[in-house]
Amino acid sequence: MRTFRNSTRWSVAAAAGLLAVSALPATAAPAPGAATAPVPGRYLHQKLDWRPCDGGALECAPMAVPRDWRHPDAGPDLTVEVSRHRATGPGPRRGVLMMAAGGPGASGLDRPAGFAAHSPDLAAAYDVVGFDQRGVGASTRVVCSDQPTVDAFFATDLRDRSAPAVRATFERARSFVRDCRRASGDLLPYLTTDQAVHDMDLFRALLGAARISYYGPSYATFLGAYYATEFPGRVQRMVLDSNVDFSGSWEAFMTGQPLSFQRRYTEDFLPWLAARDAVYHQGRTPAEAAAGYERLRRSLRDHPLDLDGTRVGPDNLDVFATDSLYNTAGFAPLATALGVLARPEGADPAVRAALARRLQHPMDARFFADFFTVTCGDTPWNRSPDHWVRQSARETREHPLAGARELTFAAICASWPRAGAVPHIEVTGRGLPPVLMLNSEHDPATYYEGALRAHRALPTSRLVTVTGGGDHGQFQNGNACVDALVTGYLLDDRVPAGDTACAANPLPAAAAARR
Repeated sequence: MRTFRNSTRWSVAAAAGLLAVSALPATAAPAPGAATAPVPGRYLHQKLDWRPCDGGALECAPMAVPRDWRHPDAGPDLTVEVSRHRATGPGPRRGVLMMAAGGPGASGLDRPAGFAAHSPDLAAAYDVVGFDQRGVGASTRVVCSDQPTVDAFFATDLRDRSAPAVRATFERARSFVRDCRRASGDLLPYLTTDQAVHDMDLFRALLGAARISYYGPSYATFLGAYYATEFPGRVQRMVLDSNVDFSGSWEAFMTGQPLSFQRRYTEDFLPWLAARDAVYHQGRTPAEAAAGYERLRRSLRDHPLDLDGTRVGPDNLDVFATDSLYNTAGFAPLATALGVLARPEGADPAVRAALARRLQHPMDARFFADFFTVTCGDTPWNRSPDHWVRQSARETREHPLAGARELTFAAICASWPRAGAVPHIEVTGRGLPPVLMLNSEHDPATYYEGALRAHRALPTSRLVTVTGGGDHGQFQNGNACVDALVTGYLLDDRVPAGDTACAANPLPAAAAARR
């Protein structure tokens, strides 16, 4: 049920000369959800101490932010680590392009380097800047359970609906929340999307930019929509890629994901796999391939596999499968993994070892902590255990691939400390310039139905639908049509007259068989 993925295509390093920019004093105007007290000058007049980031492609700096933007002079500061890739070209400058990471929970600090490497024309015109959101990475981090405790969430069979299994799910969830409160309790109420967008606006001010352009994929569309709602006069251009339904609650959005992950698996992956039976030997029809997956899953449930020291059970398989569905480039690795797990003794040792490493920790504990801190704290959740037992039983039955973990995720949010005065941010789109939105039809995580609702919440938006595809993350994904639309918008303010479409790229060919 994750809405996140830290795509490896953002990790490409770009070699570029970086020049210093003076941080200019700025003042913050009131906005929906903004601080009601004056912001102390120590924030508004701080100088960002830029230095080379690890790897040298970017400059980084720590930025001090209030713990609580509604009471900015109360409590100790937090740190938000920021980065920049200075514009490289001699031509006209377009200002600042801010970008953020998905998740919530992914690091955004290094992403300007990958963005610039993939789009040198944009890197020439913009100072591309990023940050680790409060709670994440090099910024002030939230801490909850350790990695073995998080691994234990996926160490049994989440499809098990017996009373003891359901009871154990709630016990694990409550224990995880206790760990969060014990390690980070005084921080939890302030790790919200609303607080984060005020950090973004302080960053804008310290860069001396009256307005910013913005690119955000996945959860970063939520950040962008909230920023645009709270600071509409400070938005110059905005691209929202693979959209969380930011018009409603996290609960409403996340309970829609089991259907979309199952759709991606059934309608895209299984036909692709069946068409390549000569390579992967998983069945000549989608039904045969699906039956093979279920046989393997039952085998791992009854006899967990020791794969080069990694214990592999049915939940490890399901998490790997759902992760692989985010992008068609994941289809071949998933198909290969199915063969390795069914016949590990005949697999290439290097392939087997790499898969064992990938399956060892289904979800990173640091990511897990921030993901739930934001999704459980941003908007209200139903707290009735009976409701979630009934709801998740239906999802497990109808959409088992991701529906089986719904109870685990919901039980954490149902146990989360009740939020205090977190403002309700209604995304309206008032006062915004044209916004470009991108979404594929079969995106498993940020599903198309939710993107349509988000599109309606922003009346000035133009939706680019990637037809016939299901990848998560459209810009810089190898689709020339999408890339041309985004680049034309960001460089030349060319906006489609209305909603438009781009055809998805062909599905990948099969990899060479490695058995």
